[in-house]
Amino acid sequence: MGVFVFLPLVLPLTAVPIARLAGQHLHPRAAARLLTAVGALLGLCSTLCLGLLMVVGTAQLPGNPLPDGWSDPDVREAVPHEEYFGEVSIVALVVVLAGWAVTLCRHCSARVRAHRALAGLPVGELAVLPDDAAYAYALPGRCGTGRIVVSTALLEQLDSDERHVVLAHERAHLRQAHHRLSLLGQLAARANPLLLPLRDEIAYHTERWADEEAAGEVGSRRVVARAVARAALLAGRASVPGLAQLAAPGPVPRRVAALLAPSPPVRSWPPAGTAAGVAAWMAAAGSVASVVSAVFAATALAMILHAATVL
Repeated sequence: MGVFVFLPLVLPLTAVPIARLAGQHLHPRAAARLLTAVGALLGLCSTLCLGLLMVVGTAQLPGNPLPDGWSDPDVREAVPHEEYFGEVSIVALVVVLAGWAVTLCRHCSARVRAHRALAGLPVGELAVLPDDAAYAYALPGRCGTGRIVVSTALLEQLDSDERHVVLAHERAHLRQAHHRLSLLGQLAARANPLLLPLRDEIAYHTERWADEEAAGEVGSRRVVARAVARAALLAGRASVPGLAQLAAPGPVPRRVAALLAPSPPVRSWPPAGTAAGVAAWMAAAGSVASVVSAVFAATALAMILHAATVL
């Protein structure tokens, strides 16, 4: 059983190829959804793996509150019982849970601060804040509602077409609930550092997805590219962390280059014979293997410990 317990910790490596190649062969919408699903699945299985290692590793420690039967020699032969596995897993699991708590607190506090900044403004989809800093971001609300927040500094320095792009881009973030995808990517990366490439790519593809939605609404990819570039130059460091926005930190030149290129293909899965197709199948296989190994380990461990408890 030991191999199946450890596999979910290293299987996220299989998702690295698709994180690099998805943007080259998939529409940003499909890439963002695929990478989010893969990252959330692998992160959950990795956390379950740590929990299993903690249980079987600490069952042998003196003074633990677990049933005495779990330290039986027969149980020790059936599970990976080395004490340092459990001790290290406790530390790792605490770090993961603390990382999740910090990420969720930052996400919620950013939204609370943003809502407080809008207190007293007229109710509506668009909120214009008198501010010398240039920024625009999508502020999610309850029950699928949300607002587009733009500073006067940004609006004054954009032409009418570029202002249209800003509204279309942020409206796409709200309509597609991109903040949820980004949050899942951050939580997955907290669960396993091997998922950091997926987190960054999810954030990038949600911005690209909003870019493509804006291009479809405005009718010109070149205008969107110009608006993204100008907003990034004007915003500088005035971005709002934790909220989706037109001038989000990251590879803005990469987004502009993608907008100046032909429209991405509209398909949900790359052809099997291509490099992206092979990488996608590797990621899918890794996800399935991680789930199967984690479920197998959990089931086998439960059966062994149940039998030891009865005895």
